[in-house]
Amino acid sequence: MGGLDTAVLEAMIEEATVDAYNEDEQLTGLFTMLEEYLCLPFTTTVLGVEVTVDGLDLTPDGRIVALCSRGGMRQSIRMLELPLPSPAPEGAEWIEAYRHWAG
Repeated sequence: MGGLDTAVLEAMIEEATVDAYNEDEQLTGLFTMLEEYLCLPFTTTVLGVEVTVDGLDLTPDGRIVALCSRGGMRQSIRMLELPLPSPAPEGAEWIEAYRHWAG
C-alpha cells in the first residue's frame, strides 16, 4: 500500500475521529471505519503461509488486530504488522489511515 498522500490520510483520520475526545476514542473511530469499509474475508500471506482474514477486533490494550484463520486454526495478528495482498482488498485505505495515525 502506501499509495495515498498524507493530506488524504489525514482527512480520513479526521472523518473517523471528528467526535473523539481522547486517543481511545480516536482508536474506536478508526476501528469503526475499518469494520464498516474493509471488505472481509480476504486472503493474505503471513510468514509464507496463506491465511484468511475473517474479522477484526479491538483488544483491551488498545490494538486493532486481524482475526486470521487457516484450516481449523485461528490467530490474531496486529493490523500494523499484517501484510496485505496485491491487489489489496476493498476498503484497505482505512488500514493505511490507521497505520498513519498510529505512526
